[in-house]
Amino acid sequence: MADDVDVAPAGQQSMLDRFPMRDKDGDIRPEFVERVSAAIKAADVPFLREIVGELHEADLGDLIEALDPEERPRLVELTAADFDFSALNEVDDAVRDEILEELEPETVAEGVRELESDDAVELLEGLDEQDQEEILERLPQSERVALERSLLYPENSAGRRMQTEFIAVPADWNVGQAIDYMRDTPDLPDRFYEIYAVDDSRRWQGAIALDTLLRARRPVPLADLIEEDRRRVSVMDDQEEVARLFGKYNLVAAPVVDTADRLVGVITIDDVVDVIEEEAEEDIKALGGVTRDEELSDNVWTIARGRFNWLLVNLATAFLASSVLGLFEGQLEKMVALAVLAPIVASQGGNAATQTMTVAVRALATRELGSGNALRVVLREALVGLVNGIAFAVITGVAAVAWFKIPGLGVVIGLAMICNLIAGALGGILIPMVLERVRADPAVASGTFVTTITDVVGFFSFLGIATLWFGLK
Repeated sequence: MADDVDVAPAGQQSMLDRFPMRDKDGDIRPEFVERVSAAIKAADVPFLREIVGELHEADLGDLIEALDPEERPRLVELTAADFDFSALNEVDDAVRDEILEELEPETVAEGVRELESDDAVELLEGLDEQDQEEILERLPQSERVALERSLLYPENSAGRRMQTEFIAVPADWNVGQAIDYMRDTPDLPDRFYEIYAVDDSRRWQGAIALDTLLRARRPVPLADLIEEDRRRVSVMDDQEEVARLFGKYNLVAAPVVDTADRLVGVITIDDVVDVIEEEAEEDIKALGGVTRDEELSDNVWTIARGRFNWLLVNLATAFLASSVLGLFEGQLEKMVALAVLAPIVASQGGNAATQTMTVAVRALATRELGSGNALRVVLREALVGLVNGIAFAVITGVAAVAWFKIPGLGVVIGLAMICNLIAGALGGILIPMVLERVRADPAVASGTFVTTITDVVGFFSFLGIATLWFGLK
């Protein structure tokens, strides 16, 4: 006989149990989006509030992006205080800006009040100054001042990323006093991993991890538990440097101090994960000549305008590479095989250069490549280019002879392949290093220069060697 299974009545089931949001592959079910869309149109507030209340902020962000543009701000208005504004930090910038423009400043201000300071800053920093001021002036004085101070720090700095909610206690307290303070203080951060000791001027004295605090006896002075050599960051530090610090020292949180060494905030691992994702996305876009602000939700005109400039630069360099072909016009007319095979040499060098450039740009970004190991890495890449060049020289040489039945053509394309793969390897490593040295972003500019070099060297070496080998005039 089968075991009895208790099934909760329908009235006791959560809304997401009755209307599952995702399918077995993790994708949003179209039926769920249609049900929410219908509720928005019908102004079914109880249903929407229950759904919004059960969704995690990341899932709510996915739902918002799946809705039609006109339904997004309406969902926020209908769910009112139940809507978690941190979900707007989970959507594309363009989507978030469109929603915030449609909402009343009072609505946004109420939502911002419920956010932690770092999430509030992230939400506000994309707005223009006038919109920011309209929202900030509706906040209580203390909250407004804290947010305004954070917004004054440079973009992508630790000051922008930090949250100003943290636990700071006098360095001369003991464990019992610190624990009692945390029990009696209602307005603590939602999550924290350590507390910080400060002096009377709020200058940072050290950190005490929660596990260390809870293992100690109440009478133990905090001074005995302080990690005085604890890593900390400055408000002006770049967020990439902060993320690198977290990775190197396995941090889950780091105190943030101002120029006077006063404790002003804390950065936690969830903020650093966001930084890593953003920086990786930015580097990938830059390597492809795409602006960092481009989003999937952008319209055609915005995307086309953002990509135009680099395409124009690529066109100019393409004309430069093609001009090399013009130097060998007579040779190309006498031997059609040269015109057929020349692009193969150039493209193979370009692919090899892209491989090297990708590794070099990432190594420069993570500080793994520097003056100490630059020579060794350059020589290694040159040897890699030589080895692959010889291998593909044999492959393309045999293929060229089999195709055109001209024995000397295999030698010509083989030598040109070796030359261009070495040039591609050297260009892929040296150009990013030079750009880094002159304070330019290697991820943005390397691709165009490297492609030009491999095209020019590929065409010139192949056609030049062919001219010498066959004696073409």
